[in-house]
Amino acid sequence: MPRFFISDDQISGESIIITGDDARHISRSLRMRTGESITLCDGCGRDYFCTVKSITDETVVCAIERTESSLSEPSVKVTLYQGLPKGDKLDTIIKKCTELGVVKIVPVMMSRCVSRPDDKKNDKKTARWQKIAEEAAKQSGRGIIPKIESVISFDELIRRVGLHKKTIVFYENSREPFSEILQNASDDIAIIIGPEGGFEPEEIEALADSGANQATLGGRILRTETAGMAALAAIMFATGNLG
Repeated sequence: MPRFFISDDQISGESIIITGDDARHISRSLRMRTGESITLCDGCGRDYFCTVKSITDETVVCAIERTESSLSEPSVKVTLYQGLPKGDKLDTIIKKCTELGVVKIVPVMMSRCVSRPDDKKNDKKTARWQKIAEEAAKQSGRGIIPKIESVISFDELIRRVGLHKKTIVFYENSREPFSEILQNASDDIAIIIGPEGGFEPEEIEALADSGANQATLGGRILRTETAGMAALAAIMFATGNLG
């Protein structure tokens, strides 16, 4: 069943009004007709199961049949702090981590990051990354659209470590098995992944001093675009949200 995200101002009584690109996609690309079913989501975890009441190229009016809390959202909220990778690797990270259930992705400028966009490019990139997350959320049936933040500094990352109930930094020299750290997993976990060149030792020290746990994903060194997905999948499995 087709699925689209809506905002509160699109809800009018027992109807939901869709305009713009989504309306054109529904009418032109999907070629939907009156009487067909469609699922609309408010982006906060609530699904509206609707029937198309009227449709034009620019406006689609849907009648609300019933509402339910989304069953697709995991019980654990995971924020990914990702060392900014080069090229379009972050596009892939956003797509796949959205599918796996991440709630927020925050790119971080670290010492060994190769890519260093200026503020003007950063704003454009953030808008594009958010759109990628939205499309991935639609495709995977998410109940929310993960928030993609603008690139932050490493100092800002240090300040945020204490905001989460559990923060885990993945470091190849760590000897602490990930599975042991997850034995007491909370419902609010932050994971930190380094860029292509990894972390500077001083960065690991600063993270440890701020209260972050260190963990390893095993004996193999994973690429930066793989590590976050692997960690997220492991968390979802360990907390009963995968399989």
